[in-house]
This record gives sequence, C-alpha cells and structure tokens, in this order.
Amino acid sequence: MTSTAAPSRKVLSKIACNRLQKELVEWQVNPPAGFKHKVTDNLQRWVIEVNGAPGTLYANEMYQLQVDFPEHYPMEAPQVIFVPPAPLHPHIYSNGHICLVVSMSAACAYAWVEPHDILYDSWSPAMTVSSICISILSMLSSSTVKQRPADNDRYVKNCRNGRSPKETRWWFHDDKV
Repeated sequence: MTSTAAPSRKVLSKIACNRLQKELVEWQVNPPAGFKHKVTDNLQRWVIEVNGAPGTLYANEMYQLQVDFPEHYPMEAPQVIFVPPAPLHPHIYSNGHICLVVSMSAACAYAWVEPHDILYDSWSPAMTVSSICISILSMLSSSTVKQRPADNDRYVKNCRNGRSPKETRWWFHDDKV
C-alpha cells in the first residue's frame, strides 16, 4: 500500500541522483541496525522495513517506511511516512504521517501552515536516509505508551484529499512522551 499524499513526480536533479546513489551504496555496505531497504528500480522512492528494537514496546514488530525524494534532494527534505498500518505512537498518525520532533519529550499537534520538525523546517542537507531512520527508531524506542496523537482523527480527516505531511506545521505542547 502506498500513500495518496505522494509528492509530484519531477525528475531528480543530477545532484540528487548522485547523492542518492552514494547513500544507497553506503546503506548496502553499512545499513543502520533494524532497517532493510527493499530493492526496487525506483531511486526516487525507497521502501524501508523497520524492525522494532529489542527491549522496547515495538520489539519484534515490523513496519514499512516510504521515503519519497524531491527533485532537489538533499537541499530539500524527503517526504517520509509509515505505510499503513502505522505503529501506535504519540507522534505517528494513523495515516502514517510522522511528527519527528527534535526533542522527543514534546507531544505533537498540528496546524495547516508550514512544517516544523526535523523532516521539514529543521532539515539539513547533511542528514541522510540512515540518519532519518536512526531518529525514527530512537523516537519509537523512547515511547512509554502505544497510542495515537490526541488529534489523530481530526488530522487524518483533514488529510483525506491527499494532503502531504510537508503541508503541516507541527506544534509541540507537552513533555509526557
């Protein structure tokens, strides 16, 4: 199953192609623990298997991430979502959208303005698919409760027309997660 919120399909720039090919080779040589890249012939969309870390709420559970790369990657962040069914987590909506906050101690809410987390406003071209995966696994591993964000139903309802998580502004409002 793939997301209906896929970004527009523009051809990757030469810089993006070179960077992704380099990251793919590095991944094959040194994959991040707990992740497996599902090989396809599409460099612009990666599907990655995520295995929950031992000793966490997600141990022995497997999920899939879909990573869609924009034309100007790495200058622009990829779109990263969980392919439903997404893990039950206070920062992961049931449609797979992720609020990957810099400080994992904040819970998320949203507004439709502009994005605000490490996959969006705090994105840096120095980040890689591997570093994103490690951040996501850290977010999963640090959770003490399996539950959806409090505003899950409202958020998912507003995304039904194919809205991308990149169109979301995340607000961080408590420290219980």
